[in-house]
Amino acid sequence: MDDMVFFHEGTVRICGSLDIDEALRGCFGFLKGQIPLELIELSIFDPEIGAIRVQSRHSDFEVDHDIEEPVRLSRASIEYIQSSTGKIVMIDSAALSPPMREVAAAIGLNDFTGVGMPLGIRGERLGFVGAVARGRREFTERHARLLSLLHDPFAIALSNHLRYREVVRLQELLADDNRYLHRELHRISGNEIVGEDYGLKKVMEMVRQVAPMDSSVLLLGETGVGKEVIANAIHYLSHRRRGPLIKVNCGAIPEGLIDSELFGHEKGAFTGASGMRRGRFERADTGTIFLDEVGELPPPAQIRLLRVLQERRIERMGGTRPIPVDVRVIAATHRNLASMVESGEFREDLWYRLNVFPITIPPLRHRKADIPAFVHHFIDRKVRELNLRHRPVLSPGTIQRLQGYEWPGNVRELENAVERELIRSQASGPGERLRFEDVGAPPAAACPPPEKASVSGEAAGFDLDEAMRRHILQVLEITHGKVQGAGGAAALLGLNPSTLRHRMRKLGIPFGRNAAS
Repeated sequence: MDDMVFFHEGTVRICGSLDIDEALRGCFGFLKGQIPLELIELSIFDPEIGAIRVQSRHSDFEVDHDIEEPVRLSRASIEYIQSSTGKIVMIDSAALSPPMREVAAAIGLNDFTGVGMPLGIRGERLGFVGAVARGRREFTERHARLLSLLHDPFAIALSNHLRYREVVRLQELLADDNRYLHRELHRISGNEIVGEDYGLKKVMEMVRQVAPMDSSVLLLGETGVGKEVIANAIHYLSHRRRGPLIKVNCGAIPEGLIDSELFGHEKGAFTGASGMRRGRFERADTGTIFLDEVGELPPPAQIRLLRVLQERRIERMGGTRPIPVDVRVIAATHRNLASMVESGEFREDLWYRLNVFPITIPPLRHRKADIPAFVHHFIDRKVRELNLRHRPVLSPGTIQRLQGYEWPGNVRELENAVERELIRSQASGPGERLRFEDVGAPPAAACPPPEKASVSGEAAGFDLDEAMRRHILQVLEITHGKVQGAGGAAALLGLNPSTLRHRMRKLGIPFGRNAAS
């Protein structure tokens, strides 16, 4: 056979598969027609343990050696390998080098001949390929030359195999890390739903009904009632629990970045797009996406979201190829979407898509029987978060005081109240009881009434945006411009900080650096 034909046929078989066993099997059958071999083996030297590791082997006879078991070498054999020239050698059991002698003994070969060839790429040693036969076969220089023609294909195949094996190992590690992180996130976000046996009993019945399905769910309720907790429960009770749960606060994304955040972008799609980026929908593939404050989406984004829900495909910004996504959608809002549809602020067809299985979460004032459980739950959690040495106890009558308050900020306001009371109690020593004396205090004690603003025209007093703007400004004066954190405007208003910033941006109220300037 012509050398070029031999090289081509051998290369096709060696590099024809990432499965090294399949590639060596095909090469073995081809080489038997040119070289008198009965066994071919690919192996590497592992310097960390001083052993030969067989990567693949194919033979016409049974070999008494488990391929998974490394062949330990003596110091003399290790030194021989490290000082070898890397040239192809003729193998004869009558006169073997130290490492070949030890490998032959390990695999039970006694009388044999063959050809051996070290493998390397760009000066880096990779391993060794050996072609042998039992007994006194006629291996000649021609056979060695033919095997040497296939040095590069063998080296590339072995290199690809080692890299592929490392990728698989890292994928397994990543999958294991993801499983661990999912368990941790589930634990942190709450295995326990406070009130599921009382105030949220009907809600949890609906959650258990819809969780096994892939239907869209719309969570309705006031700000701070725990819509995110219910979304977590739906995801972790579903068959998608091993997939990702991606959360998006639609009201916190600037309008110009919504497409990029939700659907991703290609390199060069806009100024500053230096690389490809996957969007939230793509990251949620095989899992769940939670669209919080979905009522804040602007009309153009509503159209694109509707298309994704209908077609189950997305297109990255700047891309032309549709990408299929397998995503379950859970949306949430504190706004009245039906009224928004009537006023033209929200698309009717999108509302129908999202409103497949609506779940209304009652406010805390309608389930005051849950307040004791919430208080103890938040005390335990905040004691851990704040690294407090002692767990304070409640003063007599405190639960009744808390149940007598209406909690306009719902569960979030109660959580903030618990944290605030724990911080105050630390200043008085470990024996101080929690009293919550500021809860239910008249507005005059907590916040002095603002001066009446001058209004031009009778209708100005009925402008909701202007009234909201004035109210936010008054609260910012009290907090000295602080938006987020304990004692910030968001906490006093019972709003998520991102939601408050979004409203301030819409109402033209500066904050952060803009306010300072």
